[in-house]
Amino acid sequence: MHTGDFNWTLIRSFLAALDRGSLMGAARALSTSQPTVGRHIGELETQLGVVLFERTGRGLLPTPHAQRLADAARAMSAAADQLARQATGAQALARGTVRISASQPVTCMLLPPLLRQMRELHPDIQIELVSSNAVSNLLQREADIALRMVRPDQSSLVAKRVGQVAIGTFAHRDYLRRRGTPRAPADLLTHDVIGNDRNTDILRGFAGMGMPMQREDFAVRTDDLNAYQAAVSAGMGVGFLARYAARQNPDLVPLLPMLDIPALPMWLAVHREIRSNPRIRRVWDFLSQTLPPALA
Repeated sequence: MHTGDFNWTLIRSFLAALDRGSLMGAARALSTSQPTVGRHIGELETQLGVVLFERTGRGLLPTPHAQRLADAARAMSAAADQLARQATGAQALARGTVRISASQPVTCMLLPPLLRQMRELHPDIQIELVSSNAVSNLLQREADIALRMVRPDQSSLVAKRVGQVAIGTFAHRDYLRRRGTPRAPADLLTHDVIGNDRNTDILRGFAGMGMPMQREDFAVRTDDLNAYQAAVSAGMGVGFLARYAARQNPDLVPLLPMLDIPALPMWLAVHREIRSNPRIRRVWDFLSQTLPPALA
């Protein structure tokens, strides 16, 4: 018998007949018909070239060949059951919740359209979104996957760079109508600029351009990224936004293309121990593929 021609169904019928002692009992156990079980045993006997059962008035009497085949058949049956259990277990692991941690603009603007696509592909996976910039929440298992603007350097985390966040200068067209359009970086000194409260990134950026400014020079100050975006979108002044976020509001006008604001790298991070979990792996793979074009 060629192993390529092997038919597992024949073995199932053989074992049922052996255990039940009759074609009728085997057919009932397998929810099939007597002739089908009889045909399967006949096929198996032909393939092996041996007689497995003597047909008697009282039922089926196994021959020594049947007893020898039974041990191997039961081992195969146990292996098949284990395979089925593992497959079911893997499917169960692929269902459930994946918790994603990212900054506010990422959780509010970048991720939702992507996660909608992911849910269409994997409806068994639910998503929990956590707005946070702390890398610590991955280490403390408060999230499964994190999106960060700095590469996590902890050895227990696996990180993959998925692109970079381009930053631009923007203002609402209503603001520009009222106040005019800045044509050069120095023009910002006469405009309402939206800045930060405690964060010093924007102050350092101005200092790097040779325009030292104080916190008090900003018309509006906030470290809340959503509030910052909302202030620019409301026409309160000129601000610095991720291009992917600004694109969502057609009334925001890009300004000062000569301003070279360094892009921020975006890293996808996961705890090394749980990366192989099928559910987390699916979300990781999906985000790895869809984030680069979304950031481009």
